[in-house]
Amino acid sequence: MKTGKQSKVYELDMCNGPIFIKIVVFAIPLILSGILQLLFNAADIVVVGRFAGSESLAAVGSTSALINMLVNVFIGLSVGANVMVARFYGAGQQRDLEETVHTAMAMAVAGGLFLIFAGVILADPLLALMGTPEDVLPLSALYMKIFFLGMPVNLIYNFGSAVLRAVGDTRRPLYFLLMAGIVNVILNLFFVIALSMGVAGVALATVLSQCISAGLIVRCLMKTDGGYKLDVRKLRIVKNKARSIIKIGLPAGLQGAIFSVSNVLIQSSVNSFGAVAMAGNTAAQNIEGFVYTSMNAVYQTALSFTSQNYGAKKLGRMRRILVYCLILTTVVGLVMGGGAVALGQQLLGIYSSDGEVIRYGMNRLRIIGTTYCICGLMECMVGSLRGMGYSVMPMIVALTGACVFRVVWIYTVFALNRTLQTLYISYPVSWGITFAAHLVCYIVVMRKVKRM
Repeated sequence: MKTGKQSKVYELDMCNGPIFIKIVVFAIPLILSGILQLLFNAADIVVVGRFAGSESLAAVGSTSALINMLVNVFIGLSVGANVMVARFYGAGQQRDLEETVHTAMAMAVAGGLFLIFAGVILADPLLALMGTPEDVLPLSALYMKIFFLGMPVNLIYNFGSAVLRAVGDTRRPLYFLLMAGIVNVILNLFFVIALSMGVAGVALATVLSQCISAGLIVRCLMKTDGGYKLDVRKLRIVKNKARSIIKIGLPAGLQGAIFSVSNVLIQSSVNSFGAVAMAGNTAAQNIEGFVYTSMNAVYQTALSFTSQNYGAKKLGRMRRILVYCLILTTVVGLVMGGGAVALGQQLLGIYSSDGEVIRYGMNRLRIIGTTYCICGLMECMVGSLRGMGYSVMPMIVALTGACVFRVVWIYTVFALNRTLQTLYISYPVSWGITFAAHLVCYIVVMRKVKRM
């Protein structure tokens, strides 16, 4: 790995020069990183689906919404770290940059230790509250408890990669994930097939591979130069920097957590259709995840580019950044979402050979996959708003337009017509409403920023 002044090769000047080509250069490694990260879960699901049966497949998949609910608050804080690091980097404020990096990494360690206890203690009662079937519940709880033991390294990687993204480096996190992903697949096969460990094996493989990616990201930050260099002796929480991170990151995290509450309710509704429907839903969700993470990479691009240019007070570039990101996320969503539907039978067949599981999976893909680009548009608007430091506003809009709407949908429209199709339609409708509201907010905020 290159270190010292050579690390400048990995940084990207977001405040000068052509915009679109730099957005693409920044986003492609992010897309690939997101896909690799999803391959951790994909490897888990494929291995248990093929070698441990439908119950184990349902057990791993049914935990995703609940895990996200518990973890998203802290992942949101990494968004706050990204915004503040990018802002100080763009403004050339080296001392503020250094203090923010060390505060962010200290928060990652503290948050990870907290999540170990929260995940282990709450796994059984929350899974039971979700209505997880009795034949699946013990396996789901076991997977969650082992998974949460790896939370400190999970957050260290996420916060560390947020720091690198803020200075324009999306390539090295990709390399680190590639190494960890290869280890994850090898360990999955060994633990599940050779040692017959089932869901415990895939959870343990995920944790061990996350240790590798976290270790590499820490080494990278320690060996680099400049204001974002990490020195473990300086790890501490600087109050004003923590407040800034929390001001932007906490609303983002709460939004993700509360979003997950609505997804938990949807997962609970899916659970009522039985283990086979759960397995089909899990497989389809995993395929959709590759589409979402690719669009989310464009959101992160909008966030970092907007933050740096906001710090450098280049407002004209910020508008062009949003337009290019909206175009890019639309293309990514349409191409990948449409591809997921067109190849749905074959892709679902990777996860399970059960025809009923595939049928249930296709029911979901046909609705979500064809409309996913609307979600990408919504996310890009949020990225631009947060990049300017406005985080509470998009949180309120998103929670009202998507989360509250979906909960109301479950207890009204779905209650009157209890089919999975009715349940899934709530997604694109809520995305469209929320995107329109975010667009109005962006226009208002830009007018305010121009007067500052």
